[in-house]
Amino acid sequence: MLIQMKTLEEAQNHRPKFTIINVPRFNAVPELDGTSSEAFILLHLGKKLVLIGGTSYAGEIKKSVFTMLNYVLPQESVLSMHCSANVGDDDDTAIFFGLSGTGKTTLSADPDRRLIGDDEHGWSDHGIFNFEGGCYAKVIRLSKEAEPEIYECTRRFGTILENVSMDHNSRRVDLFDASLTENTRAAYPISHIQTAIREGVCGHPKNIIMLTCDAFGVMPPLALMTPFQAVYHFLSGYTAKVAGTEVGVKEPQTTFSACFGAPFMALPPTVYADLLMKKIMTHKVKCWLLNTGWSGEPYGKAERIKIDYSRALIKNVLNGSLNQGEFEKDPLFGFVIPKACKGVPSEILNPRSSKSDEGGYEERAKKLAADFKENFKLFENDVSREVLDAMP
Repeated sequence: MLIQMKTLEEAQNHRPKFTIINVPRFNAVPELDGTSSEAFILLHLGKKLVLIGGTSYAGEIKKSVFTMLNYVLPQESVLSMHCSANVGDDDDTAIFFGLSGTGKTTLSADPDRRLIGDDEHGWSDHGIFNFEGGCYAKVIRLSKEAEPEIYECTRRFGTILENVSMDHNSRRVDLFDASLTENTRAAYPISHIQTAIREGVCGHPKNIIMLTCDAFGVMPPLALMTPFQAVYHFLSGYTAKVAGTEVGVKEPQTTFSACFGAPFMALPPTVYADLLMKKIMTHKVKCWLLNTGWSGEPYGKAERIKIDYSRALIKNVLNGSLNQGEFEKDPLFGFVIPKACKGVPSEILNPRSSKSDEGGYEERAKKLAADFKENFKLFENDVSREVLDAMP
């Protein structure tokens, strides 16, 4: 979860600035304690203290640290980010923003690139650095064929499997069993990924990829954004929940989480957005939107975009082959969509041309655009005219 101290001298000289007390079996009494459930995560920034109880979910520890860093680092002009990051042989760093289930961990674990981290990073004047000493991958229905690097980690000594069931006859873990929850996890040290950079640092990114899982078939598999469009989508933090991902979700639902991690952002979202804009402009970063959900047809009427296609799109983004290609503008959202990409059927690149139901697509697109506009009322008084113009 956290970066380890590797020497006795380092441990002796370390002076902790924050304290985390975690008692998984100590439950709150909501009627007495004013909590919303028996589980609680209480963070006091003034006392630099975190109290966790009523839950054994290890993610609460890492997200508590993340929340504290989201408070401290921006005040030092360091952008704290809910993202994964990797780097190629040409020192071409890429970062991947995205909410849970959109592919942050999966798509950054690329055998042809070196992993920096899969979830939490800072962006300083010197480049990108990882907050953590390992990865915390979602492993429900993980397959050896589609995600070989992460799959192998679930079999390695030292990995902690959380909420994962075991077949009582074969004594093997069953990654397809969601009887406990869809949120099954594997926590493993960064060294389990053979191509990872153990130091967790690299240079400034050349590409930013914002991930969404659109269940309505409206968003294209890939789009190139202007810096202002990127800030708009960063503040929006859109994805869709589908049946089975969360308790009570029966039909696809839009969800917006500012900065792709609203619950953990201790400062106003526009603080992080302003920092992101400055860094994009300073380092001339290209910004992309990648949809790993459905395109053209909605959830329930078509298959999800193949992971091989998402990987191919990212590969062509990072190797620069799309820079000379042709693009077409989306009339509703304003970003531009590549007309061709090696390894991806051209007919799926633009959902408007791959749809089968003209009226149905337009209705879904207008509904999603309206949801974007309604959500962005939270920020419309605090952003520039250029960012407002990026609204659909």
